[in-house]
Amino acid sequence: MDENKEEKSTPEDAGEGSKPEVYKPIDDANLAAKRLEDANKEKKELLDREEDLAAKKALGGRSEAGQEATKPKEETPKEYNDRVEKEISDGKHDE
Repeated sequence: MDENKEEKSTPEDAGEGSKPEVYKPIDDANLAAKRLEDANKEKKELLDREEDLAAKKALGGRSEAGQEATKPKEETPKEYNDRVEKEISDGKHDE
């Protein structure tokens, strides 16, 4: 009875266009591929920036804790004598 009753789109049913829109899975796949390419490009840029920052940090003369490395202060002859005398009195030196 209703075997021949199929719903077909006609230009009148479609509204503004002259052809009905047809679902094309290939269009969805192309759109998904484009989005993936864009996301990969953005991620690569972020990784490049992160690598640059890590390299600058490694070459920047900073310690692992993020503090600047300091050179030990040189002792004056008086400070050296005072330190040695204190160590001798504490028994740290054998003379």
